[in-house]
Amino acid sequence: MTFYRFARAVVLSVCKVACRVRVVGREHVPRSGAYIVAPSHRSILDVPFSAFVTTRTICFLAKEELFSTWFGNAFFTALGAVRVERGTADRAALRALEAELARGQPVAVFPEGTRESGPRIAPLFDGAAYLAVKLGVPIVPVGVGGSEDILPKGKFLPRPRRVAVVVGKPIMPPVFEGRGRRAAATKLTDELAAELQRVFTDALLIAG
Repeated sequence: MTFYRFARAVVLSVCKVACRVRVVGREHVPRSGAYIVAPSHRSILDVPFSAFVTTRTICFLAKEELFSTWFGNAFFTALGAVRVERGTADRAALRALEAELARGQPVAVFPEGTRESGPRIAPLFDGAAYLAVKLGVPIVPVGVGGSEDILPKGKFLPRPRRVAVVVGKPIMPPVFEGRGRRAAATKLTDELAAELQRVFTDALLIAG
């Protein structure tokens, strides 16, 4: 993934200088194997900010509008993005992420679904928990604080400010028997919601 490494180095260097990015808890990220990065979501810039947690290639979901131009399609595809239709249960996207996890690769899923606003984590979708339970991989909660003020919804010119990325301890999916996958995913989603709120609150405090 030469292009990914090049693009990552350029984008993260710009973000680090412009936003004085501070990462806390990077030691919690597994060094190998598959896992799901589950970040808070307040800005489109949360994608590169989430990439600060590891040097490994992370496959992430991206709204289909980002692929509407030839440059966007080439750029996001080369970065390992999987297009998803917002507001739908895109099974093809979930299957693509499942395939990456099965290969032992990390993926990123924004469990709030779309960009939200404010200090409270919105009710979570269960896609991340479903994948974790089905494949038996951990979820790594990541709070990104400060990104909402850089590029709010409806704005096109960024306003650089300090950003903090706080990584929580990996959450292992519960063991289930028989047809208990749905209940296990619900339980894991509840646990993720509590932990994601904790790391997001910490990130907001650090970012100031």
